[in-house]
Amino acid sequence: MSGPVYAAIDCGTNSTRLLISDGERQIERFMRTTRLGAGVDRTGRLEPEAVERTLTVLREYRATMDAHGVEGVRIAATSASRDASNRVDFVGPATEIIGVAPELLSGSQEAGLSFDGAMGDLADPPGRSLVVDIGGGSTEFALGTTELEASLSVDMGCVRMTEKFLQHDPPLPEELSNCLGVVEQHLDDVAREVPGAGDAVRFVGLAGTVTNVAAVELGLLEYDRDAIHHFVLTKDAAEEVFRTLATESVADRRHNPGLDPARADIIVGGCCVLIGIFRYFGFTECLVSEADILDGLILSQLE
Repeated sequence: MSGPVYAAIDCGTNSTRLLISDGERQIERFMRTTRLGAGVDRTGRLEPEAVERTLTVLREYRATMDAHGVEGVRIAATSASRDASNRVDFVGPATEIIGVAPELLSGSQEAGLSFDGAMGDLADPPGRSLVVDIGGGSTEFALGTTELEASLSVDMGCVRMTEKFLQHDPPLPEELSNCLGVVEQHLDDVAREVPGAGDAVRFVGLAGTVTNVAAVELGLLEYDRDAIHHFVLTKDAAEEVFRTLATESVADRRHNPGLDPARADIIVGGCCVLIGIFRYFGFTECLVSEADILDGLILSQLE
């Protein structure tokens, strides 16, 4: 007889994702691009259209959860909701749909859950791992061996950096340079607040920017979790993908095998963050992980 089944939902700046699992087996995993955080960095508010896109997906997820008879659910609201003055416009209806209130996770909570999720199916390294979750509005850095030792959330992500710095299509060289310069400034904070980050023996990368760069490097004609999960993305390969994507228009970019077309307009902003991390800390490779905050939210319900 199978055990209880749990659900985890992540309402991020760029996407809304669902994981249904019994802790051993992934039963369902979905991702929908909803752009809940579109314009939040500029206006400080959630747009009504963005809220409705996200609520529509949550209704779909509620039906999926009911079909699987989930016994518990945690729903996390991250950077976009933290930053929005009208977050109640989303939180109230989302609570009605899902049955529990979205948790407005702090950056440190988000980093800790991402660390737990990513490390859950990795062999213990001979030293510390730096787990980096590049989101739409923020990026979380978590350092530790089997237990989290230090973390920091910084306000840079694929949507935020694109909206603030990359105004042309394709981006102008000076826009890319400015974006990379701001990433470097944020990484100064990481180096100060997460001492030892650059000395980690393993750089583990999570979320859509990292997995899409890996998929482009692999030339995947369709999504293949097994090919992406624990793929080793080298710095040289990431730099090459960055150069290609940054010099193409959005229309041309969509045709790259492996790139999710819905991410074509924000992938370069995400690449600036990823490449900046490689360059700043001197990492030569990144272990790509499909296990992330969703897995951490499931694990927390099993304890």
